[in-house]
Amino acid sequence: MNRLIKATTCIVGMFIVGCGYGPKGSSGFTLPDGDVALGNAKFIELQCNACHTTKTVEHLPNNNELDVFLGGTTSRIETYGELVTSVINPSHKLSKKLPSSKAPADGSSPMPSFNDTMSVTDLIHLVAYLQSGYELRVSPRTAYPEYPYYGL
Repeated sequence: MNRLIKATTCIVGMFIVGCGYGPKGSSGFTLPDGDVALGNAKFIELQCNACHTTKTVEHLPNNNELDVFLGGTTSRIETYGELVTSVINPSHKLSKKLPSSKAPADGSSPMPSFNDTMSVTDLIHLVAYLQSGYELRVSPRTAYPEYPYYGL
């Protein structure tokens, strides 16, 4: 029983820490709804497809140095906060999809900064487009059976 209490306390603690509270946390962070089609156009205009591929935009020809696929089936959806951070501060957390041979030795991201050239509106549309490319896959081990609701 003591182990169960310790394990539960640990899990709850990790959940609370992971919620992003504090001065740099993402709690309460939201963006207005963006337009997926406009985000797709911005993705192409900024030539994000020089290094990234999505379901709807192919990699630019003659640039096969780096090709990180964005989107697809995942066990957790990327949040607005995570996607915004990835765009405006790409060195914050490097993608696990980035081959180690392509990562700079100083640990920074090879992705250029668009902070001075992209408007907030552009960012909102781009994030809406990126988020639309993820599909949540629930593991059979964590899925709960649906029980009929009988009401009270």
